Amino acid sequence: MFSTTKKIGILGGGQLGKMLCLAAANWDFKTYILDPTEGCPASQVCTSHTLGDFNNYDDVLAFGRDKDLLTIEIEHVNTDALRELKKQGKTIHPDPDILDIIKDKGLQKEFYQKHDIPTARFELFKDEKALVKAVDEGKWKFPFVQKTRTAGYDGKGVAVLRSKEDLNTKLLKGACLAEALADIQVEIAVIAAKNPAGDVAVFPSVEMDFHPEANLVEFLLCPARISNLVAAEAEALAERVIRQLDLCGLLAVELFLTKSGDLLVNESAPRPHNSGHHTIDSAITSQYEQHLRAINDLPLGAGTQQVAAALMLNLLGEDGYKGPVRYEGVEECLSLEGVHIHLYGKAQTSPFRKMGHVSITADSVEAAIEKADFVKKHLKVLSK
Repeated sequence: MFSTTKKIGILGGGQLGKMLCLAAANWDFKTYILDPTEGCPASQVCTSHTLGDFNNYDDVLAFGRDKDLLTIEIEHVNTDALRELKKQGKTIHPDPDILDIIKDKGLQKEFYQKHDIPTARFELFKDEKALVKAVDEGKWKFPFVQKTRTAGYDGKGVAVLRSKEDLNTKLLKGACLAEALADIQVEIAVIAAKNPAGDVAVFPSVEMDFHPEANLVEFLLCPARISNLVAAEAEALAERVIRQLDLCGLLAVELFLTKSGDLLVNESAPRPHNSGHHTIDSAITSQYEQHLRAINDLPLGAGTQQVAAALMLNLLGEDGYKGPVRYEGVEECLSLEGVHIHLYGKAQTSPFRKMGHVSITADSVEAAIEKADFVKKHLKVLSK
């Protein structure tokens, strides 16, 4: 039911929470944030900000008691508290049991395997020592990828191991998985949404390009430069994953298109996602509005198609700069038609920290790339 008096609680107050609150304000929804950081990005635009740890059972339980609906902007939250709130009659999207599967990359991979969802070959290990033993016994040969099972995001918790030397310098500690290194032609992402009624809507595929040092998405293109057939297959695969999970809300499905033409699911995120930022400026329905529609059991926005070609650049803190943030080149970039600058409100910058993004809309991907070259050259995140 549509209600502007419903209290929507969001666990996490980073940039995703901020953009979710901004979208909610269009419908006069009341948004409440739980985040441990005073002055976090979402605190500037939400109805109320509660200082607290979204990983702490008591903090989450206390925060949720007077909320009608709870959702997330980060999956690493205390799901035991969410389960207790669900028992008390609170609506929780996505469901905490689904969150437990997704936030553990081992369980996530096993879910794909169980449901015949294509993914790279993998094996789970209790710790890094067990992985090294498997390498020594010849069960895993270089190169391969090691991922920590929990707490990995934005390039953290992933290591590409190419030699025995890497076992000494790059090996990640703790419970982990080994994954075959895919022969990647291009990395793409598809965002799907599902509401409790079972309706699903899927955004067009985007093509992702990663920063070589930070292992973060540096920019993305929409539509992806892939065939219509591959795009349709990727979007059908994303719908299949969200239906198998029976997740309500948004699910960002990251995929590898291999050089042999196979699509493999890399991993999924159960929330608004970096790969959907461009939809604010280039789609009829943004990913943030779509998430709100889904969790409130409203009709999904059918217009997920692009109204323009789009390129999204992450604004990362420049290497060598740390401290109070200063932006250079804003005026020059705003003089270009189709350049939309979104700053997250983080007061401090550091090397490769996500400080904002730029969506560039144009008549074609090629025209967007040309504008992006100008923006990359002129727009810098520095410190005072």
